[in-house]
Amino acid sequence: MMTLYDFMGSGNGYKVRLVLEHLGLPYKLVERDILKGETRTPEFLTRNPNGRIPTLQLDDGSHLFESNAIIWYLAEGTKLAPNDRKARGETLHWMFFEQYSHEPNIAVARFWKHYLTKLIPLQELDLPERMTKGYAALGVMERHLGTHRFFVGDRFGLADIALYGYTHVAGEGGFNLDNFPQVNAWMARVAAEAGDVAIDRHKN
Repeated sequence: MMTLYDFMGSGNGYKVRLVLEHLGLPYKLVERDILKGETRTPEFLTRNPNGRIPTLQLDDGSHLFESNAIIWYLAEGTKLAPNDRKARGETLHWMFFEQYSHEPNIAVARFWKHYLTKLIPLQELDLPERMTKGYAALGVMERHLGTHRFFVGDRFGLADIALYGYTHVAGEGGFNLDNFPQVNAWMARVAAEAGDVAIDRHKN
């Protein structure tokens, strides 16, 4: 059985749990508290030398890390991953967008505001730019969703899961989604497709 090492407040870990549950794949969950440095121990670093969650231990004892690599591995050959070459490319470009334009701003702002009791001066200075870039990423999503029900091929898939992970908790980072009706409608569609897994928000 696979073992998922995760922090329950992580949107990146949530993406992996959503795929595992949606596909009905059996796994063992082992929680590691990143706030207490539990992913920086020598024991954990043998599993993931980058010292981060999520980390997935496969049946053969090897490990995968980086959330989008994990969900791609899990979903390959299933209904969540496209068979068409162009659709695979489009899925990857939204997954890269999530990691380069979306997550570094929306997720970081959420972590700072939701989990830290006080920001250091450098974080205070950096936060306005994170918010600006986060809203810009939401704007890209809003425009795309104005003509698409889902991100690729108008069907629920990996690109939606990758972007849903932190979008659905963006409010915890101070992002107001009231002016993003298409994003809100898309989140409702994702929740309907994913069922209880998507509706059950992160534990905190």
